[in-house]
Amino acid sequence: MTTQTGSDSRGGREDRAVRRSDGTRAAILDAARRRFAEHGYDRTTIRAVAADAGIDPAMVMRYYGSKDRLFEAALAIDLRLPDLRDVPRADIPRRLVRHFLDRWEGDPADDALMLLLRCAVTNERAAERVRAILAGQVVPALATVTDARRTGLLSSQLLGLALTRYLLRVPVIADLTADEVADLYAPALAGLLGLDAG
Repeated sequence: MTTQTGSDSRGGREDRAVRRSDGTRAAILDAARRRFAEHGYDRTTIRAVAADAGIDPAMVMRYYGSKDRLFEAALAIDLRLPDLRDVPRADIPRRLVRHFLDRWEGDPADDALMLLLRCAVTNERAAERVRAILAGQVVPALATVTDARRTGLLSSQLLGLALTRYLLRVPVIADLTADEVADLYAPALAGLLGLDAG
C-alpha cells in the first residue's frame, strides 16, 4: 500500500480547487449572459445573476469585481475566423457566410454573440465591443482579400442577416436552411468584396 506525500496531497487539492473555481466562473458567466440578453444591462443585477447561478452574490463580486466587469466578460467573443490566405478567391464569400452561420447556430450554449447583438443597439459598451471585434478580428482576417471599407460593409451585411434571422426571426429568412442562405448570400458578398463568385 502506498501513501500520498504531503505535496501530492496538496497538488490534488489544488487541482480540485481550480476545477471548482473554473466551474463557478463558467456558471456565473452563463447566468450573466442569459440575464443580460433577456433583461439588458440596466435591469440585470448581481443578485439576480447569483441566484440564477445558485451561488452567493459575494462570489460574483469575488470573481468579477463589478457589474461592469461581468458585462465585459460576458461580451468576450472570439469569432474564430478562418485563415483565408489559401482559400480560392471565388470560394471566400460562401466560406464566410457558412462560417458565420455555423458560429451562430453550431454552439447553442455560446450565446455571447446573441447578447452582443441585442445589447449593441442600446448600450455603448456593447457597441464599442462590436467596433473592437470588427477592428481586431474581422478587418485583419480580410486584409489579404479586400480593404477596410469593404470589410465594414460586409460586416453590416452579416450583422443584418443575424438580426433578421436570429433576433427578429423574419420567417422568409429564418425558415431558410444554412445552405440556402449561403447559396443566396454568397454572390451578393462576392460583389461587395469585388471578388468573382464563380
